[in-house]
Amino acid sequence: MSGESPLGMMRPHQRPPRRPGAAAPHRRLWPVLLPIAIIVALAVGWSWLWYYAASVADRTLSGWVVREAAAGRVYSCGSQTIGGFPFRIQARCADAAAAINSNQPPFTVHAKAVVFASQVYEPTLLTGDVTGPLTLAEVGQAPSFAANWSRAQIGVRGLPPDPERVSITIEHPRLDRVAGADNDMVFSADHVALQGRIIAGSARNNPVIETSGRFAAATAPTLHPLLAEPLQGEIDAVLRGFKDFAPKPWTARFREMQATGGGIEIKSLRIERPDAIIVGTGTLTVNEHGKLDGLIRVAIVGVETIVPLLGVDRMIGQGISRLTGTGGSASQGLGALDRLVPGLSGAVREGANASLIENLKKMGQPTEIDKKPAIVLPLRFSDGAVYLGMLPVGAVPPLF
Repeated sequence: MSGESPLGMMRPHQRPPRRPGAAAPHRRLWPVLLPIAIIVALAVGWSWLWYYAASVADRTLSGWVVREAAAGRVYSCGSQTIGGFPFRIQARCADAAAAINSNQPPFTVHAKAVVFASQVYEPTLLTGDVTGPLTLAEVGQAPSFAANWSRAQIGVRGLPPDPERVSITIEHPRLDRVAGADNDMVFSADHVALQGRIIAGSARNNPVIETSGRFAAATAPTLHPLLAEPLQGEIDAVLRGFKDFAPKPWTARFREMQATGGGIEIKSLRIERPDAIIVGTGTLTVNEHGKLDGLIRVAIVGVETIVPLLGVDRMIGQGISRLTGTGGSASQGLGALDRLVPGLSGAVREGANASLIENLKKMGQPTEIDKKPAIVLPLRFSDGAVYLGMLPVGAVPPLF
């Protein structure tokens, strides 16, 4: 232990005085310059990565446009810009238009704008937002339909020309018929989502495609009485029999499905109205005429509600009209009954509906859905005609 006193040890340490002419101590600059150099290198590297990812995203988007053009769907923009630096790649197409030449007759579609974006780290996943309103018109004609929504988004994954997954999500869509003096609401919903993805094979070799759809509060009152009340539901299906997923019309794809013995597997189906529920599974095929054959077993809660909406009174009226020679329309046939006995058409309708409901219940098997009594019935497709049990309920147009 040194001989220094405790008071002396408590005094602050003093550096020895620098000798005259001695050089100042050298300060190290690398602790300051190194972080700056790292930041500059990261900025340069990130900028290079963004421009590289932007070029990949641009080629991907251009590839999808070329693929669609090969299928008869030609897209164009009034003006186009690319931005989104530093974290996104974003391409904006203002005054977007599409000429759908694969349809007969051809038609054109116009939208206010379409914005496609992708992340820097995943430039082959494109997400597009479409700004409405959107109009649809035959070539050279005034618009026939107009659509709008609160948000519409499209997602495409994969490198062109081979898609891996496509999805469409629309919030609060509404479709109106605008041709003529009156505007009719054709379809509206709170939410619609569609998705398709390849689950086996590849886009170039026997792809197996799984599709799904979801909708909420959907109505289409002008299409069918069953669709007048808000519906919600979902469907999952698998499509087999395509040779590839090259650009071609869907009529050609369904011809391939028929030629290869493929079909449509309905894995699950559920549709709900406030007064009825329908669930089902089954398989459909395409015959040589392009029409659907097959069977879907459906369980129905509220068959008493469903049957009167299937147009039984229309079939009765048409039959009576043909018998009486009044022209063949349902209203004329039922009117002939009322002329004979006022109110007779209503009694005939009620009696026919009650008889059909009773026969369907005898034909079907009792079951439950959500702890509610239901009945299982065959929904049969025969050369495009559709039957619920023995009751004809409609027809599906040919697929090719």
